[in-house]
Amino acid sequence: MAINAEVQKTDNETVVNLIRRFSKRVQGSQVLLRVRGNRYFSRPFSKSVSQKRALKSIKRRQEIATLIKLGKMPEKPLRGHRR
Repeated sequence: MAINAEVQKTDNETVVNLIRRFSKRVQGSQVLLRVRGNRYFSRPFSKSVSQKRALKSIKRRQEIATLIKLGKMPEKPLRGHRR
């Protein structure tokens, strides 16, 4: 739904007054509030996508656990420590 804020220049009106009137019209129509509200919105994942992601992470955790048991991977990777 697009709401256009439109102003017409009158005969004796300056450009500064026209811009001021336009900005007031935009603020009054609350277009900026809606745009700023949608700025960081992201759609939630669907149920099937979230289930697939969960299954993938579970599978990866199991693979890591088997590699740790076989001794092919260290138990805890050292993070931020000097070796």
